[in-house]
Amino acid sequence: MTQAVVIDAADDTIAVASSKMREQQTGSLLVMEGKNLLGIFTERDLLKAVAAGQDPTATLLKDVMSTEVITISPGATLKQAATLMASKWIRHLPVVKEGEVQGIISQRDLAGVLAQMLNEPDRLTGEAELPREKRLHRIEAGDLD
Repeated sequence: MTQAVVIDAADDTIAVASSKMREQQTGSLLVMEGKNLLGIFTERDLLKAVAAGQDPTATLLKDVMSTEVITISPGATLKQAATLMASKWIRHLPVVKEGEVQGIISQRDLAGVLAQMLNEPDRLTGEAELPREKRLHRIEAGDLD
């Protein structure tokens, strides 16, 4: 689970949200009102809006975000999370305990765990760093591409 969750407000534009997603190198952000999870905005939501001809600088998150957010509890297993994500065709799964967001699991997180479980040396780079850790190091270094 990634605890560094990118959040935004429902009244922000999708251009602002997309910029935040790019800066944090993530494919989704949670739309919050205080501690309440209102929805999730993903790369897919952005693509749908742009393909429909909506202006990213004028379209608000609340008009395009997914509001029926599928969540999982922190006590769930990785297999349960992966199964849920695969069956619902989602790439980002918020982890919620007693109505409060604890973090988020992404397909990238699951791939990193799977890679570690294979217990093979990384023959390409010689590193064993998780994808999320690599991304955070890139952000810290100012590499947003």
